[in-house]
Amino acid sequence: MSLAPDVVLLAAQVHTLDPDRPHATAVAVRDGLITAVGDAADARDWRGPATEVIDLGDATLLPGLVDGHSHPAFGLDLARGVDLSQVRDLDGLRTALASAGRIDGWVLGWGLDHNVFAGRAIHREHLEAALGPDTPAFVRLYDGHSALVSGAALRAAAVTGPRSFAERSTVVCDSEGSPTGHLIEMAAMDLVLAVTPRQPLAERRDALHGLLSEMAATGLTGAHVMDAGGDSVELLRAVEERYELPLRLRLAPWCNPGTDRDGLDELAAQQGTAGRNWLVGGVKFFMDGTVEGGSAWLEHPDCHGQNRDALWLDPADYTAAVQHLHAAGVRTATHAIGDAGVRHVLDTLATLGPDARMGHRIEHIETLSYEQALRFAELGVIASMQPTHSGYTRADHTDEWSLRLGTERANRAWICRTLRDTGAILALGSDWPIADFDARHVLAHAQLRRPARTAITPVAPEQALTALMALEGLTTHAALAAGESTRTGRITPGLRADLTAYTLDPLTTPADELAETPVPLTISNGRITHRLA
Repeated sequence: MSLAPDVVLLAAQVHTLDPDRPHATAVAVRDGLITAVGDAADARDWRGPATEVIDLGDATLLPGLVDGHSHPAFGLDLARGVDLSQVRDLDGLRTALASAGRIDGWVLGWGLDHNVFAGRAIHREHLEAALGPDTPAFVRLYDGHSALVSGAALRAAAVTGPRSFAERSTVVCDSEGSPTGHLIEMAAMDLVLAVTPRQPLAERRDALHGLLSEMAATGLTGAHVMDAGGDSVELLRAVEERYELPLRLRLAPWCNPGTDRDGLDELAAQQGTAGRNWLVGGVKFFMDGTVEGGSAWLEHPDCHGQNRDALWLDPADYTAAVQHLHAAGVRTATHAIGDAGVRHVLDTLATLGPDARMGHRIEHIETLSYEQALRFAELGVIASMQPTHSGYTRADHTDEWSLRLGTERANRAWICRTLRDTGAILALGSDWPIADFDARHVLAHAQLRRPARTAITPVAPEQALTALMALEGLTTHAALAAGESTRTGRITPGLRADLTAYTLDPLTTPADELAETPVPLTISNGRITHRLA
């Protein structure tokens, strides 16, 4: 080693995920890169007078964990106001809303489970029973694709009846044409969001830095950020003017239905825009919405006759947009939850040619047949899934997601193991704030098919991943999904120094225990972003 390292890390075991040297006990880092991998005896020869030696004792050192699907900047708005994720019935909703604080006169809430309504209509009367008729309120359902707003909020936004959009988005109205307060998909929600209070940039800057620091404390070193709209880039630049970003972020701006050729070219031109620890890389599409919201695209409608259409009014326009961006060298990620939505994305990617499909990915994939699952490996398409999302369903199929789909399709819930066993690349993530960002919980849930440390019956337990598969989903497969496998995802000389230390070994520790393991150290891009005192 020609130059002494900045840091030498010692640990009882280092899982490198490098097949040429899978195990080690020492790692050297200099200028943000891994410069050597070996054992404690080797490390004595690496050190220089200024080298910091960090002895992690019995801990396990891993490649840095990366959340394959997250919304940390956009999520600050999604998760604003009162947290309703623990509300279980309408009485609980009224209680939570009645005690909620006001933001410039508004009540904002998020994380509300569709199951709270127990089959009843999602109607503004449930808000007004707690808040009265004159309080503007905007409450997001947990799926992030729908909201319930009060009559006062509708009046503030001048929403008095149905609207037409460039995408399949709905202002739900009653038989007389009056809005019920239920808004489905982004374009409909944006009508009211435009008049809700906005948090100042400086406050969001500090909140984002705090959030990313909390993520780093669970072992995360990076995240694939599936949005870059509004002032996200300005926000990241503001963070880096005052702080260092605790996670390396890879952003994929949205391509919405109706985007013309100039808009596509603008998205291509944004690629490579970067800061010290973030960059724009990829474009995010939505093929459909969510099952609970009735906006997923299924091969056969659900039990209410819904979930039958694509978000794109003409799916052929989606195909043309993907082809255009692919020709410009842009990797795409497409939200597709329903089986018809996933099929159409696969059909689209199949048009790109046998040597051109690798690098494009599909997000969520909540219900899918075995025949369609086989196509991921055959086409070289990357799957990106969130194991903790299955926590919103129930093994007995009494939840809203399962009831809409019926038993056969509900039995195909989050087929993680099928995709791995058939040879697909499978990146794992949280989709925060839709689900908990804690990397330990993602690892545990992927193996348990239920929340850790609970007696909840697992959902489709045959789809559980092994401990190694789960770890790969947040490391080597996440790197492949981002096109960064030659730069990160393993512990080997020359790769970026993204490193996570857990007190317990994730490959041998029971998943219920792993979910609570201490995190002694996290390093992102060669910089310590979390360290236990």
